Amino acid sequence: MITLHHCVSARSFRPLWMFEEIGLSYELRMLPFPPRVLSRRYLEVNPLGTVPMLSEGAMRMTESAAICQYLAARFSPGQLDVGRDEPDFGPYLNYLHFGEATLTFPQTLVLRYAHFELAERKQPQVADDYAKWFLARLRTLEPLLAERDHLCAGRFTAADVSVGYALLLAQHLDLAGRFTPSVAAYWERLQARPGFKGAIDAQSRAAEAQGVSLTPAPEIRPDRR
Repeated sequence: MITLHHCVSARSFRPLWMFEEIGLSYELRMLPFPPRVLSRRYLEVNPLGTVPMLSEGAMRMTESAAICQYLAARFSPGQLDVGRDEPDFGPYLNYLHFGEATLTFPQTLVLRYAHFELAERKQPQVADDYAKWFLARLRTLEPLLAERDHLCAGRFTAADVSVGYALLLAQHLDLAGRFTPSVAAYWERLQARPGFKGAIDAQSRAAEAQGVSLTPAPEIRPDRR
């Protein structure tokens, strides 16, 4: 059994979405966000205190894009994975990591400095600057998505999961209204997928069953970070 430690709509949503797309059996362990503050015992499981944390036997993984790549290659070759002999192998890897390294990173600063810090430590200018950074880099996908339904290989892949999560986070940050037309249409297509809907439902059911709030803590005390 594969186990995923997950917070509602955090980066760990990527592997959860992958599970639902592939049809894998998994155990979902819900944590309050941020777990390193609100669930200190979790540090015994993952000293980083971050999610995701995927375990399978003795194997442990904590990077969401890497987990997507692992799940696709192991359980969905030729479908969610793109093989090294396919023409779009390079673009696949690029977009898979673009979703995290280029799109999600600036949003984490928006999340922190606009939402999670104490009032006196919030930085509206920082949040606004990094929101613009995210949107500027997202716009580079507009010409591509104006011509195709998915990012690469002529099909839905783990790269779409990686970038799609960045769009989900943007929606939570009230940035989705600033998407360009083809990006907005792409986001609508992703949300209509049964796998995406299944992941949304799975985290809601698990959060309710395990007594975890669907709303993250609004502030992070500086001395408990």
